[in-house]
Amino acid sequence: MTIDTRHAIEQIGRGADEVLKLDELEKRLELGRPLRIKAGFDPTAPDLHLGHTVLLNKMRQFQDLGHQVIFLIGDFTGMIGDPTGKNVTRKPLTRDDVAANAKTYADQVYKVLDRERTELRFNSEWFDQMNAAGMIRLAARHTVARMLERDDFAKRYASQQPIAIHEFLYPLVQGWDSVALKADVELGGTDQKFNLLMGRALQEAEGQAPQIVLTMPLLEGLDGVNKMSKSLGNYIGIDEPAIDIVTKTMKIGDELMWRWFELLSFESSLSDIECMKREVSSGQRNPRDIKLILARELAARFSSANDAERAIEGWHAAVRGEGDTSQIPLTVLHVERAGVRLPALLTQAGLSSSNSEANRKLKERAVRIDGATVEDAAQVFLPGFEGLLQIGKRNFSRVRLEASPDQA
Repeated sequence: MTIDTRHAIEQIGRGADEVLKLDELEKRLELGRPLRIKAGFDPTAPDLHLGHTVLLNKMRQFQDLGHQVIFLIGDFTGMIGDPTGKNVTRKPLTRDDVAANAKTYADQVYKVLDRERTELRFNSEWFDQMNAAGMIRLAARHTVARMLERDDFAKRYASQQPIAIHEFLYPLVQGWDSVALKADVELGGTDQKFNLLMGRALQEAEGQAPQIVLTMPLLEGLDGVNKMSKSLGNYIGIDEPAIDIVTKTMKIGDELMWRWFELLSFESSLSDIECMKREVSSGQRNPRDIKLILARELAARFSSANDAERAIEGWHAAVRGEGDTSQIPLTVLHVERAGVRLPALLTQAGLSSSNSEANRKLKERAVRIDGATVEDAAQVFLPGFEGLLQIGKRNFSRVRLEASPDQA
């Protein structure tokens, strides 16, 4: 293997969970031609978040190595609904929903990918041309028994949860995308492995060289437990203001920080990350300062360098309880005209999980309003109040109270 190929393999392998088959990838890299790198995204929600960028970052690495990437928007598959990881049949999206979300994806994707080296495609290009006979021929390529080898299908079948016939089509349709695009490599999350291997099988049946499959880990969200998801509210959208990106990133756990560095950072190499780990472990550096490096990088990438610096300044001001906190976004909360007690306000602002937790934090003198420590759980806040609420050093929110619409 040449030095260039070795370097490429190291770059491609960073953060990857699995590469099938690595020897085939090495051989194709040694051909010296740009490879066609495919990743599909179903436009099931209006915005892309950091979880999506795990794949986008890997695509960008392929671009930087001179390869052609294909950002495939599954406007056809989105109307089927991906059953991966679901214990119930997903509600298919309407064509209008898919079209609106697809436009947003196309607008946002170039925050990571190089526009000049990106092929933007929609799988409706070939599936809108496929008639019922063609779909039946595609369905004949696989057996029900093989489909039931999929973990999520097997669990649903065993627990007598319904599986709709159209859900069996999804892996076949995703696999056929690879045939239509003549993909050399397909990227996906670890939960997509079955679907990605389907692409290999269908390509081989069509006389094409089967694609290499590269799976990436699923990025845990802000809670550090669940996969980043809009439906769970544990996400950072790539179109969010820089201050939101910074404040949310600074809230993640110290252990999760290293995983985010490995999967999301372009500026820190693996050796840089190991060096930072040693410095934190030895007490030379505070984890907070390391986390700020990542927060600054993400805010600059998805907003601008200037916005990132202003956001960092705003975060520092909020932590210190002094200085300009206007960069922190204002959240409007609706309350009754009689007002809301402080514990309930902290809970409604998302700073505590319950009123009892808020009361405990008040007793610990961990709550501040506009920089001043408060302890009175009976204090009532009326519509018109505006201020910076804070629990601890990194958990804060700038809020304004307004009367509920039915009482205004």
